[in-house]
Amino acid sequence: MSAVSAELLKTAVHQNELMSRQGILERLFSFWFNGFVYNQIWEDPNVDLQALQLTSDSRILTIASGGCNILNYLIERPAAIVAVDLNQYHMHLTRFKLAALANLPKYDDFYDFFGYGNRPDNVEKYKTHIKPHLDPEAIAFWENKTFLTKSSARINFFTKGLYRQARFGYFMRFLHRLSKIAGYDLGKILHANSVADQEKIFAEEIAPLFDYWVVKLIGNFSFAVFSLGIPPQQYDYMKEESQGNLVNLYRERVRRLSCQFPIENNYFAWQAFSSSYDHKQRVALPDYLKAEHFDVLKENVHRVETHVTSLMGCLRKQPNASLDRFVFLDSQDWMTPEALTELWQEIARVGKEGTRIIFRTASPESPIEKALPASLRSRFVYEEERSKELFKQDRSAIYGGFHIYSFA
Repeated sequence: MSAVSAELLKTAVHQNELMSRQGILERLFSFWFNGFVYNQIWEDPNVDLQALQLTSDSRILTIASGGCNILNYLIERPAAIVAVDLNQYHMHLTRFKLAALANLPKYDDFYDFFGYGNRPDNVEKYKTHIKPHLDPEAIAFWENKTFLTKSSARINFFTKGLYRQARFGYFMRFLHRLSKIAGYDLGKILHANSVADQEKIFAEEIAPLFDYWVVKLIGNFSFAVFSLGIPPQQYDYMKEESQGNLVNLYRERVRRLSCQFPIENNYFAWQAFSSSYDHKQRVALPDYLKAEHFDVLKENVHRVETHVTSLMGCLRKQPNASLDRFVFLDSQDWMTPEALTELWQEIARVGKEGTRIIFRTASPESPIEKALPASLRSRFVYEEERSKELFKQDRSAIYGGFHIYSFA
């Protein structure tokens, strides 16, 4: 267990007394989240890039998570990307991707690691091309054995199937096993020939799973979604939105994932229903994994810097008017009004002219509208209609809202 990550998560998550129900849930979540949770990021970069409007002068502060969107943004050649994360495990994956991109000789080698994620020669490629460029802490992370990985070092994630690993991967494997027991085939939707076909398969193979007794039993428990990275605070927003019936909310969001977009280019659906990408057509891929972007990424990887810290910890160290793009994922749902006020005061100080801020939320509403003092809130413009338009385009379909703010 990472002591650094544990302390950062404690600060971010623990808002109630230990012996209260909410306090116990918060501590259970921070314990569970202080591990390898995500093997890929679940925010649609196409939506992000439309909202961010990057230029060659853009300087981005973003939460790293699994590192996917850092590389998706890097395709646009911004001036700099500052990536932070509370979770050391996620930062190790992000730094591994950056080292692989910088040092693997060919696109096919890079795809073997992060496209397939299960090639038997990946460990040898790691030893030859990547390991010499990692620091001792990173080498220890990837080569040490842990309780969950048992007799196998983490580097073997890349031979056993990266997208079947980590808390999220294990959770999805459980759901797939459960669906088979219940008599349904989730992967069938990946062979659909049209959106209408997707809707039919969803109705026959996916929607009924939400009526299965096990799903109905555990679906309303907050700890059931810890492996999706949903903390108790965010769970409460979702429960309020669903009027206490979270299983119906999950069904609706999975319906959007399954049916709102053509399956042939929705890599989020491919990950949800097969724990892999479409290797045959290579259309349902994040852009950073497409061959046409490999050289650009390799040439610009030096523009990314990484830090294991909180957003506030990073912002306090930045000079005035030094950044102009901020990507907060769903972190605003984790924060108290006091923490949000402190964060947005720092954004007002650090942000340059033309600053744009994006984030997602569990519910449709932006917490910024109620949390900030009027004098601070007046310094930002909420692009509400544009936010709603782009939210409808988000292929991952797992959030309740997407929000864009800019300097007034």
